[in-house]
Amino acid sequence: MIRNYLLLAVKHFRKQKMFSLINILGLTVGITCCLMIFLFIMNEFSYDDFHKNGKDIYRVMRVGQVSGQQREIPYVSAPYATALKNDYPDAVLQTVRVNPDNDLVSYNNVSFNEKKICLVDSNFFTFFSFPLLKGDPATVLNEPTSIVMTASAAKKYFGNEDPIGKVVDFNKDLRLKVTGIAADVPVNSHLEFDMVVPLSNWRTTPWMNQWPNNGMFAYVQLNPKVNPEQLKKQFPAFMDKYMGKFYKESGFKMDLTINPLKGIYFEGESGFDSVKHGSKKTVYIFMSIAILILVIACINFMNLATARATDRSKEVGLRKVLGAVRKQLTWQFVLESLLFATIATILALGLLQLFMPSYTAFLGYKLPSYWNRSWFYLFVVGIIIVVGLIAGSYPALLLSSFSPIESLKGKLKAGKGGAFFRKTLVVFQFAISVLLIISVTVVTTQMHYVRSTDLGFDQQQSMIVRLDNNKIWENKILFKNQLQADPAVQSVSLMSGEPGGFHDGYGFEVQGKPGEKMLFNTEFADFEYVKTLGVKIIAGRDLSASFPTDTNNAVLINRSAAKKLGYTPEQAVGTWVKNAMWDSVPRTVVGVVEDYHYKSLKESIGELVISPGREDRRLALIKLKQGQVAPAVERIKKLYTADAPDYPFEYAFLDEKFGQLYKSEIKQESLLTVFSMIAIAIACLGLFGLASYTAIKRTKEIGVRKVLGSSIQNIVFLLSKDLMKPVLLGTLIAVPVGYWAMDKWLQGFAYRTTVHWWLFAMAGAVAVIIAIVTVSVQAIKAALVNPVKSLRTE
Repeated sequence: MIRNYLLLAVKHFRKQKMFSLINILGLTVGITCCLMIFLFIMNEFSYDDFHKNGKDIYRVMRVGQVSGQQREIPYVSAPYATALKNDYPDAVLQTVRVNPDNDLVSYNNVSFNEKKICLVDSNFFTFFSFPLLKGDPATVLNEPTSIVMTASAAKKYFGNEDPIGKVVDFNKDLRLKVTGIAADVPVNSHLEFDMVVPLSNWRTTPWMNQWPNNGMFAYVQLNPKVNPEQLKKQFPAFMDKYMGKFYKESGFKMDLTINPLKGIYFEGESGFDSVKHGSKKTVYIFMSIAILILVIACINFMNLATARATDRSKEVGLRKVLGAVRKQLTWQFVLESLLFATIATILALGLLQLFMPSYTAFLGYKLPSYWNRSWFYLFVVGIIIVVGLIAGSYPALLLSSFSPIESLKGKLKAGKGGAFFRKTLVVFQFAISVLLIISVTVVTTQMHYVRSTDLGFDQQQSMIVRLDNNKIWENKILFKNQLQADPAVQSVSLMSGEPGGFHDGYGFEVQGKPGEKMLFNTEFADFEYVKTLGVKIIAGRDLSASFPTDTNNAVLINRSAAKKLGYTPEQAVGTWVKNAMWDSVPRTVVGVVEDYHYKSLKESIGELVISPGREDRRLALIKLKQGQVAPAVERIKKLYTADAPDYPFEYAFLDEKFGQLYKSEIKQESLLTVFSMIAIAIACLGLFGLASYTAIKRTKEIGVRKVLGSSIQNIVFLLSKDLMKPVLLGTLIAVPVGYWAMDKWLQGFAYRTTVHWWLFAMAGAVAVIIAIVTVSVQAIKAALVNPVKSLRTE
């Protein structure tokens, strides 16, 4: 029986080649998109699931108020892990500390500034489940002078030689022996490393023994019998025990919590974290897109199948007369749709393999192999069944319900119900398409706003050079003076963080509020900060070497800080603030700068203190003159190499660095654009099929109308109007839904574009114009046919 059903399906395919190809093409494109997004989603939700004890591993987080918002900060100091293990021995089975670092690694006079080095405790490879290709996880880091490299890192230094036992120089002051080779870190790990070095090398240094010195991650493995929520309730006493005195003196307080390993990746990107993060919102957006595109493809199938129902009425009538029951006919047509879905899925797998290199290049990482995963094949089979049943269920029930007498007499009419159902599907189909176009329009407009809005500082021609090694740090003043002597350099400032970078928060004592401390973001910078960054002074004066006391007794604040203090910018000048941690005497506010976006536009501008105190200088910001960038970079490279000869010269430009804050949104914009184009193309493909079928069924009518004097324009209008009504209705439905959805998306930005009505009108107009063109092409073709041929058509 199944063989007969398949033969009938093949026969039908051959008879209706154009409509069958439209169905298969639509389903193929839809399923391909669905598979691509599915692989992305599976990878996103698989982060850190390869660790053997992952369900019991948590990361220690400090919790505090930053710019008026509660934030979880993953950086803690070295003593936290030891104290947690000692204070809660029954709850905490083991701990490990991970300090992300970048260091100079040299071998045979070849040096690389490695960005992905982790300084860790010796139990790192037994705590986590990163596989070792060579070496014993239990002992590979026991010796302080050991180092473990990934396979790729080892190949970079040693080629095809056996790396075990080789000795490398670490920052020119340590010699480390390679004791193990780790497999390259899986792409679905929030932690990334190329090399791992024991923390025990620095066990006597101050930063390893001070509580208020936060720069590393601490992970704990809990006893499976312990309730994490109950443990968290004991943390206030823990913090009071070890940090109570410090918090009382500094004027701010932080709490402690632990977050599960599986949740770290989706905690969201933050200036307070350096591990890999993703966005659940992005995942759900693209999950929705995959479903919607597949639904659009299924609607095409259903529309064309129901529209051509009367063409198969005699076949149904004859089979019923010969004894076929409705159940058999239903399964015959469902099997046909399953066959279409199977063919489309096979073609989609081919397209997936073809586009995978481009897709992974766009994502920025290589997706794990899926051909050997059982869940992939289960999903493929599921796609075939779901698509086959969704696309084929209604046509099968409709076709199998035909009366055999009316079918054989050729008097069967599809009825208004079938036409209404098709129009409803077209409404839904174009509502989805217009919704996606609206999403693209709003996202693109917001990203244009982000790129073009006035940030309050000049980011053009500004070059960043990190002071991230001992040599350049020791020579930073010499390096700055050399840079200022270059004719292509407009100005140079040494600072703790660039706009878009990290700005630490400190408690400040303030004038007129004894006993009260306020938390402000802080920038430690020299006197050239305002000049180099192009920030505007709105009250008072700039910091200046002309005032010898400015180094120890002066600060600048921004407008928001003045407002928080209860002053206008003019009133704030002459008042004082005192950093509770670093200042021995109060500092006078000598000037107020206009608010500028020192953080992403996703966040409100917070209160900022710009202080020349404390030698916290992490980078040099170099303002270059117009038209002299390329030669200036070469000269700066020579200066850097002379001042830090062992270290490779690396730089970035401020505008590019600031733009990276929106890489997730830029990726969303690109993917939405591509998938929206695909959605509208699939929808128009179905519309083209319906228009073609309508023209075929009304061939005689068109011929009669032309003989009676009807113009081509009238015939085109006649054939187009019925199909355009649901398109227009779908557009009207999509506009309010699109407004609501994109308003929710824009809430993620503290500063956002105004959503004008014409954006929605334009999105709807684009969809309608595309639909009109699609329908009109076929309508014009039908209208141009010789009426004599039309009247002879049976």
